[in-house]
Amino acid sequence: MVSTATRALQEQIVTRDLPLIERALGLEPRAALMKGLSNYVCRRRYAEFGASAEAMRPSWARSLGVVGSWIPETETGDTGELAGLAERDPIWREITSSSDTRVGQACRFYDECFVTRMKRDAEAARLVVVNHHLFFADLALRGPHPGHVIPDYDAVIFDEAHQLEDIATDFFGVRVSSARIQRVLRDAERAFVMVGSEGPLFGAKSAVNLAHELDEASDRFFKALLSVSGSREGRITLEHDAWAGPLEGAWHRLDTALEAFGALAETARGKLASAAAPAAGKEPAGDALELVTRRSEQLREQLAAIAQGAPNRVTWVETNGRSTVLSSSPIDLAGVFLERVFETIPAVVLTSATLASVSRSSSSSLPEGPFGYLRSRLGLSGDDVEVTELIVESPFDFENNALLYTPRDLPPPNDAGFTDAAAERIAELVDITGGGAFVLTTSLRSMRALHRLLVQRLPGRKVLVQGAAPKSALVGAFRAAGDAVLVATSSFWEGVDVPGRALRLVVLEKIPFAVPSDPIVRARGQAIEAAGGNAFVDLSVPAAAISLKQGFGRLIRTRSDRGIVALLDERVHRRGYGKKLLGALPPVRRSESLDEVRAFWTLEPPS
Repeated sequence: MVSTATRALQEQIVTRDLPLIERALGLEPRAALMKGLSNYVCRRRYAEFGASAEAMRPSWARSLGVVGSWIPETETGDTGELAGLAERDPIWREITSSSDTRVGQACRFYDECFVTRMKRDAEAARLVVVNHHLFFADLALRGPHPGHVIPDYDAVIFDEAHQLEDIATDFFGVRVSSARIQRVLRDAERAFVMVGSEGPLFGAKSAVNLAHELDEASDRFFKALLSVSGSREGRITLEHDAWAGPLEGAWHRLDTALEAFGALAETARGKLASAAAPAAGKEPAGDALELVTRRSEQLREQLAAIAQGAPNRVTWVETNGRSTVLSSSPIDLAGVFLERVFETIPAVVLTSATLASVSRSSSSSLPEGPFGYLRSRLGLSGDDVEVTELIVESPFDFENNALLYTPRDLPPPNDAGFTDAAAERIAELVDITGGGAFVLTTSLRSMRALHRLLVQRLPGRKVLVQGAAPKSALVGAFRAAGDAVLVATSSFWEGVDVPGRALRLVVLEKIPFAVPSDPIVRARGQAIEAAGGNAFVDLSVPAAAISLKQGFGRLIRTRSDRGIVALLDERVHRRGYGKKLLGALPPVRRSESLDEVRAFWTLEPPS
């Protein structure tokens, strides 16, 4: 099993790296690509949505037409194949697969199912390429009630292994959102329409009435949740005593509504199954009704688990204007990694350009060595598992081909004048290189502010911003322009590959420290302090060093690449951790002078 961080990297391994290995070594291993379920169209959901009254709305006409023409032609059902629809087109959430909506072998589309076909190909392969999200979704299933998505394996190579803890946190957490309940209601409505929501299958109380009650109970619950958490955007820690009072009452009403809703669907399914001859068009309704019951019960179980709390977990609320999310996340996954990965899988390889972090300080409780931070987070700090470490030198000539610019004359990042000064300095750097710049920020607010200011300061130059188009389209437009500026935040700090002259300047707005008020970051820091460690030294600084190296790594992608990295955060000169962060970066020339940056850029590269 080869597990990497993103779908783009999966494609790269399958289409570029494996063929290279085959040519170089004369090997031809049978390989298969597995993506998460949400990347594949579900034929059952597509058929049910197409038959629903909702599909008759004009707003769906184009999307349904494009998908309808594509499905008979595709062999994989992978939504990434369909260039004619945006990655975030609303149609996908209505017709793609998910663990919530899978029926299994009882589904009438099982044999022609795209997910079934993908799983069969993987079972027959010797090497399977997945991503971390799918790997840990599968690992979470292999628990008290065994199940699995990906085939059993003898060895796992984790590429981009520095991301493992964050991704595993999602899949060993529990999450209930207002959007998820709305999806259950929409899918249930389609099932109820198939059998007649007011008909004899439902008895005296109609499905429409119970759906309305569930919708209202959900709305009251999430409003109560926002009230006790402060209604602020971003992640907010929810303390256990918040469940007393109005929130507890709203939870119980929601639990009751979910129970009644699921029970009604189960009763209708039983009556439908006992009917001698279901009416035309109602044959598939049983599967859909069973899913309504299963998903309602799962929501009840997960809400109860979050409300009751558990040791080594933190509960938090997040709202983004469209949906409110209630989550319970593990604080420390070291034991999970040790028990379920390193002590269970016969052979594991962890690889990344940024696994090694800052050198250990005298005040640190981390294990010795450059991999001390990784070992502490993944349960490898003891002697339970034999570990071999290797650092391979880079093939790139950083000393001659890159310059790190760290000015001292800008305001501190928390100063009110920092953003204006940073925008002015970025414009000067862009003028030196003639564009070809990534401007990487640490927050959406900074990204938007810098984008607005750079548009004003760089008239006539293409200034792109994350979110204006799908990520792949933005990178493609940036690469094609050759002299553009792209302003982006976290998702562009790593996993973006723009070799060649199109990218010759990378500006890092600030040191990428995690937000200290983030519930998971805060809880992990408190756990480190309680164990006698130093949260800033043992968690914040090593994590920032890894992110900083990832951002720096956008620049030099081939032996012939050449360019400048600018870090505009003057704290690297004033704070003790600055030397450690700079020391963790590749061995490049450093400068604090804009004139020296200009002189470097005008030099002819060494032959």
